[in-house]
Amino acid sequence: MLVEEMKRMITIEDIQKARRNLAGIIRKTPLDYSTTFSRIIGKDIYLKCENLQKTGSFKIRGAANKILSLSEEERQRGVIAASAGNHAQGVASGATAVGISSTIFMPEGAPISKITATRGYGAEVILHGEAYDDAYQKAKEVQQERGATFIHAFDDPDVIAGQGTMGLEILEELPEIDTLIAPIGGGGLISGLAIALKEARPQIKVVGVQAAGCPSSYVSRKEHRICPISFSGTIADGIAVKTPGSLTFPLIEAYVDDIVTVEDEEIANAILMLLERAKLVTEGSGAVSLAALLHNKVNVRGKKVVTILSGGNIDANMVSTIINRGLVKAGRYVRINTTLPDKPGYLRKILNLIADLKANVFAINHERLDVHAPLGETEVYLTLETRDHDHIRRIIEAMAREGYKAKILD
Repeated sequence: MLVEEMKRMITIEDIQKARRNLAGIIRKTPLDYSTTFSRIIGKDIYLKCENLQKTGSFKIRGAANKILSLSEEERQRGVIAASAGNHAQGVASGATAVGISSTIFMPEGAPISKITATRGYGAEVILHGEAYDDAYQKAKEVQQERGATFIHAFDDPDVIAGQGTMGLEILEELPEIDTLIAPIGGGGLISGLAIALKEARPQIKVVGVQAAGCPSSYVSRKEHRICPISFSGTIADGIAVKTPGSLTFPLIEAYVDDIVTVEDEEIANAILMLLERAKLVTEGSGAVSLAALLHNKVNVRGKKVVTILSGGNIDANMVSTIINRGLVKAGRYVRINTTLPDKPGYLRKILNLIADLKANVFAINHERLDVHAPLGETEVYLTLETRDHDHIRRIIEAMAREGYKAKILD
């Protein structure tokens, strides 16, 4: 389909209509100026907090707008969708609100928190495949069998228009915006945002961010054609889409100025910094935009930059892992192994040494029966809270001076 035909298919008027449809259904989420990230990056950084949206992500905008556009006959047949998790919750919530049934196919590796939440909103959840695209193919098969109405996660004009309502909110609060940075999965969000922003002010730069583990739009943009890719895995499960949409890709070509990728370690760092510095919980896909800024992936135009925090539906176990890894990388958490004479008083002696060096003991494991320890000695594993890597170095040096052979564990 030609780009100009696509532009006529989804217009600013469609987005304005979607906003009227969604009045009272969605929240107008905060656009917060971040002093911390502005200082770090050297630009005026604003965070559009869709992690605070109903259902925990922007997806309810497009899903609800599509459901509200269905005829009575379509509603009676129920709806079916495929999703990595956030669209699932948007569809389930929207369907339940208007009293219709919903069935959602999700990848087998979808976070448990998203699966549980989707069921909690009233949907039947079926797990299938390793990524969104696998769940999508199965959902289409079942949709043909049941005759239900399919609610696409991104490749639908009503869904794209619904996501674009976020752009209208941004323009109202920050009309002088210079650059927008948003995640890309299938392309529905960035397409709607770009239409809303560029139809008002064409000079606004729009940059998309993908996870390096699933860079389908990044690769397709370079080739100027839709290029399906293999899925290598990413913590940004919400944007792990192996093939861009046939509707969204021409819009990306027309409206998006650049696409960049970020690694999982960079995403995890952004999640941790948002949690610690901004007191905001985001999922992997919700943090990729800030990750791109923090790791200098984006050539920012102008001074005022809006980054989209698209969702906050992260599994608690993942949060724990990211926090612990981040603390280790920052030198604020360390595990040390050493051996002691298996005699009374020696354990207290090493604990006094640690206390004198102002480190806090989180845990201690005293392995008296470890077969790897020499006879007459015992293995000790210390988990410590420290200030930084220099603090850890001073602890290891002090232990060496006292005759302890200390090893830092991964």
